[in-house]
Amino acid sequence: MLLGVKISLDDFGTGYSSLNYVNMLPIDTIKIDKSLIVGLENGSKNIFIINSIIVMAHSLNIKVITEGIETEAQFHILKELKCDAIQGYLIGKPMTVSEFEEKFINQVIT
Repeated sequence: MLLGVKISLDDFGTGYSSLNYVNMLPIDTIKIDKSLIVGLENGSKNIFIINSIIVMAHSLNIKVITEGIETEAQFHILKELKCDAIQGYLIGKPMTVSEFEEKFINQVIT
């Protein structure tokens, strides 16, 4: 972390994301693309790819977030694989600022 700035490599596992970036850039977090999550709870071979990404990232002291989590089954698989955080409809759908405040902030304060 330099000057309070953290760097995340988004959509890892698809498109232009590359293992070379992990080596060249001072990355704090890798975000595994949701396309790798499809069919995860149905025995998809992607579980091996996801596990490899998590193990590699952790060995380099990089945190891992997985995008597109929609089911409890997906959540439990990622928890078992020691994924650091998840993001997706299981947690919440897109919402306005006021909806977010009501759901997450105001309930904590009261």
